[in-house]
Amino acid sequence: MHVKKGDKVIVISGKDKGKSGEIVRALPKVGKVIIDGVAVAKRSMKGKSGEVGRIIERSMPIDASNVAKIST
Repeated sequence: MHVKKGDKVIVISGKDKGKSGEIVRALPKVGKVIIDGVAVAKRSMKGKSGEVGRIIERSMPIDASNVAKIST
């Protein structure tokens, strides 16, 4: 994998093309990365024992081939 945790990257293809951020987590076995603030999806969270459920936003993994490292 050409990128690792902590690298600054830009998305070069897909629905988030042009967005940039820092890699929060790398998943080398599946060839994916999670970038802070990119590929955000809303998920419903069930309430536990009497609490109210809520909607949370999560950064989803994107393929490592769709990102390029930003030289600093």
